[in-house]
Amino acid sequence: MDQPGKTPAPSGTRRIRLGDFARAKREGRRWAMLTSYDQYTASIFDDAGVWALLVGDSAANNVFGHETTLPLTVEELLPLARAVSRSSRRAFVVSDLPFGTYEEGPAQALRTAVRFMKEGGAHGVKLEGGVRVAEQVRAITDAGIPVMGHIGFTPQSEHQLGGYRVQGRGEAADRLLADAHAVQDAGAFAVVLEMVPGDLATRVTAELSIPTVGIGAGPGCDAQVLVWQDAMGLRTAGTARFVKQYAQMAQVLEQAAATYVDEVASGAFPAAQHTFADSPVQA
Repeated sequence: MDQPGKTPAPSGTRRIRLGDFARAKREGRRWAMLTSYDQYTASIFDDAGVWALLVGDSAANNVFGHETTLPLTVEELLPLARAVSRSSRRAFVVSDLPFGTYEEGPAQALRTAVRFMKEGGAHGVKLEGGVRVAEQVRAITDAGIPVMGHIGFTPQSEHQLGGYRVQGRGEAADRLLADAHAVQDAGAFAVVLEMVPGDLATRVTAELSIPTVGIGAGPGCDAQVLVWQDAMGLRTAGTARFVKQYAQMAQVLEQAAATYVDEVASGAFPAAQHTFADSPVQA
């Protein structure tokens, strides 16, 4: 991969399209992806130049307070997808398919994907797995729905994988390569590589013609994705090694809330400028 500069955004205000991802891959230019679950982050990240917004099943942890992604339902994630798609102008919006909504086979996977496109306003969907979900990926892409794959560590399989562990070491590297090619051959437009050794991720990126999106997979991927609460410092405990915090939002919010509490208690807020007069002030 060539040493890239900032990936140029498409001209005007149009949405990022699949062709933009493919072109960036050919030109060796990297792009950024962040999770988003609401109106405000979608708009802010969109304006910042984030190319893709992931309405992730990580909402289970970061919105609904679950310990894992497994309890999340379609009915819970659909409103978040709608909010993000309505509130972004340029970013390509990808929605996860929750656990239990595609494992039965291609027909179930397609039904779920259609709901996120029709009811959620998503521009594509993401599902976890490689060889084992290739038929599902093919069914969805054959219906004209863009699919982003997800291999390596797959959070929906956390219990089977024995917890949060790096995937693809040693002999497991061949299985991960097979998963990557299976997803590509089934028609996916990109694939997430999560918690994969950097050298292996670089090899996968070189072998595939579709973009790789790294999270804990080193700098050799075509793009990077992070959970926004991790990247912006809203989560203060248990941050993964691969996360870089670009802000300290938890500290900012706590300080602001504490100041508000103090001003209410002292009577400093609301002040005169925050209070309506009995009659309009004459100019």
